[in-house]
Amino acid sequence: MTSDKLNLESLKDTARKIREDILKMTNKAGSGHPGGSLSAVEIIISLYEYQMRYDPKNPKWDGRDYLIISKGHASPVIYAVLARYGFFPEEELLTFRQLGSRLQGHVHRKVPGIEFNTGSLGHGLSVANGIALGAKLLKKDTKVYCIMGDGEIQEGSVWEAAMTASHQKIDNVCAIVDYNKVQENGPVEEIKSLEPLAEKWKSFGWETIEINGHNFKEIKGAFDKFNNSKGKPFAIIAHTVKGKGVTFMEGNREWHGKAPNAEELKKALEDINNG
Repeated sequence: MTSDKLNLESLKDTARKIREDILKMTNKAGSGHPGGSLSAVEIIISLYEYQMRYDPKNPKWDGRDYLIISKGHASPVIYAVLARYGFFPEEELLTFRQLGSRLQGHVHRKVPGIEFNTGSLGHGLSVANGIALGAKLLKKDTKVYCIMGDGEIQEGSVWEAAMTASHQKIDNVCAIVDYNKVQENGPVEEIKSLEPLAEKWKSFGWETIEINGHNFKEIKGAFDKFNNSKGKPFAIIAHTVKGKGVTFMEGNREWHGKAPNAEELKKALEDINNG
């Protein structure tokens, strides 16, 4: 995949496969977080398909870019993508959340390609800042990406990190907000409103762009702007749909942390393949 041309049909096929994997993993485990995993599919595929530098055969390669999954409960999507891009065998996905499996419910560094353990929310951006600042001090051209949930950024630690990145002019860090507008207990707007969200990031000194987080062209355009941005940290507000692709999961808080049973899995897979 070249960075100047997208094979949209191929990307859409990959997205369907990743969504199938998420559903099958959580069904087999009988637990997990499908809603916020399904909303982040196109974003994470885009990172691995054409944006980040990485080596699946050497995950700790010194020249790699870094991805911090701050919303660590969305482990099904990152595991499925890592397997797709060769970090470990795809058949291992069905060991998700099983006793003795390295694919546990929240991301951790025993899994090839995972950089930092997360689960307790609000920590990822600080870690991303540290890695990015360290790279700048070493005069490396490393880029660091941090994917956060919208409910997560109700945490004060996120905004402390946002201030730090701006103050230190950490322009090799890219914060991506998976703005699916539904958190565990209900609509984000009702629990603690984030709006005006883009203006908040801008006021904290970040170059900020809003996109449709399911549109590969818009995602690529945002990454192109990040690649050419200098002097400021970069924030992408990705408007997404919780449970994207499954009609009975979309926008429904019940599917934040609930696995589909066999009948629900069958219906969900039909939705994915007919969508």
